Amino acid sequence: MIVHAISHMRLPADRDISALVEYFAEPRRIPEDCDAMTALLPNTGDPPAMLRDAVERSVMELLSREILTEKTPEEELAAVGAKLASSHGRDPAEIIDRYRRDLKEGAEPYWAVGASYGLDDFSEARKRVDIILFGDCDIQMEADFLRREAARRNVDLRVSATFPDDIRFASEHKHDAVLIGALRARHLVAEDLANGFNPHAAYIAHATELLTKLRELTSAPILIDNLPEPTVQPLGLAERGVKGHRTRFRLTNVALAELANAFSDVYVVDIAAALAAVGSERLLDDGQVGFTHFGSPGWMLQRPESEKAAVHDIFPDTAPLAHAVGGDPYCRETVVAEKHIDTLVTVTGIGRKKCVILDLDGTLWPGVLAETGSPFAWTPQISGAFSFIGLYFGLHEALLCLKKRGFVLACVSKNDEATVRELWKYPDHYPTQRLLKPDDFVTLRINWNNKVDNIRSIAEELGFGLDTFLFIDDSPVERDRVRQRLPEVEVWGEDPFGLRRRLLNDPRLQIPTITAEATARSALVKAQIARQHLRAEIVGEAQYIESLQIQCRIERLTSTSTKLARVEELFQRTTQYNTTGRKFSSSELAALVGNPNALLFAIDVSDRLGDHGMVGAAVIVDHEIVGFAVSCRALGMGIEHTFLRHILDEMKDSSVPLRGRIIPTPRNIPARNLYRDNGFAEAECGLWEFAAPTASHGLSRPSVFTTSVVTPLGSGATA
Repeated sequence: MIVHAISHMRLPADRDISALVEYFAEPRRIPEDCDAMTALLPNTGDPPAMLRDAVERSVMELLSREILTEKTPEEELAAVGAKLASSHGRDPAEIIDRYRRDLKEGAEPYWAVGASYGLDDFSEARKRVDIILFGDCDIQMEADFLRREAARRNVDLRVSATFPDDIRFASEHKHDAVLIGALRARHLVAEDLANGFNPHAAYIAHATELLTKLRELTSAPILIDNLPEPTVQPLGLAERGVKGHRTRFRLTNVALAELANAFSDVYVVDIAAALAAVGSERLLDDGQVGFTHFGSPGWMLQRPESEKAAVHDIFPDTAPLAHAVGGDPYCRETVVAEKHIDTLVTVTGIGRKKCVILDLDGTLWPGVLAETGSPFAWTPQISGAFSFIGLYFGLHEALLCLKKRGFVLACVSKNDEATVRELWKYPDHYPTQRLLKPDDFVTLRINWNNKVDNIRSIAEELGFGLDTFLFIDDSPVERDRVRQRLPEVEVWGEDPFGLRRRLLNDPRLQIPTITAEATARSALVKAQIARQHLRAEIVGEAQYIESLQIQCRIERLTSTSTKLARVEELFQRTTQYNTTGRKFSSSELAALVGNPNALLFAIDVSDRLGDHGMVGAAVIVDHEIVGFAVSCRALGMGIEHTFLRHILDEMKDSSVPLRGRIIPTPRNIPARNLYRDNGFAEAECGLWEFAAPTASHGLSRPSVFTTSVVTPLGSGATA
């Protein structure tokens, strides 16, 4: 265990990390001394260059955590003294405690499991996410398991934990999300109120107070656990009606779901379902120690021997208990950490997919369609719809659910397209509302071309990055070929029996809220493909734009707007035309529309081929455009320029010039010249300023503005 001498920050480390720290007993240089540090480590068989890179990353990580420092001891003490000096005159113990709280990482030491950090934890660049845990031992003991589960998904998760009543902790720590465990008021759920029956009153009151106070301090997403369902009941089968022990907790979970819906960016983590899916009896201790503790049975296997004094040092053999939990005293933490990270991934949009590409023969239906003559041979006389045929009907139904969530479907099949279209039909007695049809796919590649080339073609047509695709195929050869040649693409298909559940449960195939644009996304993408075909047919760009008959509706959003969820989704999903790469939560947006120094604009677009929906949003704070995003499906029509010109027109009467910031990301190259091409001058690196006057209606114009004139870049016209 490495403990920082001043901050007391704790880092459990394996022998490799310990050896690196010990090597810095004397000053070293990076990267010059990396080869010498690599020689300290045992020969793992890894290529020297890879091992050296892991060492260098590890050292830089230790620097970021202040385990190592570039300062001399005197400089380090001076720096800490400078931080503490601002609190001069206060109690010295309180000052140092505040300083240590600010740097705190992990859970309470006496609850920490503490799996060691090693080179593998720092061997590759990972997306950093900081979270705060509010809760007791049940969730604080999970801190290290959360880190491990996140690392498995290539996320560098930093966890700071405290108790539910320590609200100010949220204002002291950098965080991207807040996670709240089961509250202590759960013990009151089993009791009746003096003035009547309301089992969840105290619990919901506590949750309401906690969420309200947190929302005053943070706009980050909040994840709150619901309560496990008891595995035993005090009165057994006699627990009937709504007052039954287990039913009380179910009602509390329903009330908690309703409460979360009343707050912006608050989501319930369904712990009850996660535990039940694995087996609650081996994950909950209400069968051993109490009706409302809801801890892990495995914790009893980890108690210190000193606690046996309470039972005269006499206790049953724990071997049966160890067997009951499968030999893993921390199986509960593993299960719940996976559920928590799943929810965090969905809420933050990490690794979210956009398109599922499906093989047909052997995947969507059994056998080869050209040989069987129909997708299925089912009739009610053969079997029910949930027999063997149910495996395929269930897969189709799951994919239709993804379509409703806003994910688009495409297909790649080595086949004759005319034959497939002729045979891809269902008799009237089929449950067609559960089955995919060709029209459910935004694009199809049914030909004899290489599937890798077809997938590349789809990516180019849709304008999506390869890492946003999921490819499903029953052929191991095709799966391996795609994995080898398109490593960014996620590939499934090995387990047909687990496919439906995986599609419905994978957090990268979920979104926090369903918007109208999400539901209509397949239609929107199809219309975009039709526009591409039209563009190919018309020679001139200006003629193409004119032929679309584009209509724009630009709106300044207010606190009563119903579009904030779509604005959040737009910033979450848009990577190419996003000037800063910043993502705004719905709670941040709600705060911004109520801020007199902030403006939020949105643009809806339609044309003769269809409605694009809301395709753009801009966030302006203190006369600076801190976020400007336009969906890729609306690019190439000059909409982004019309949108920016309208914003300039709205703010023309301001005495402060409008500024716009460009923060380069790996994918936002198309957005980097937005301000340059619209009359802005670069005042400093990445910050552009517009000072030229524009003649229009100014801020007195209505909050909703409609135009039918959209001009591409370079035309010289304005909307």
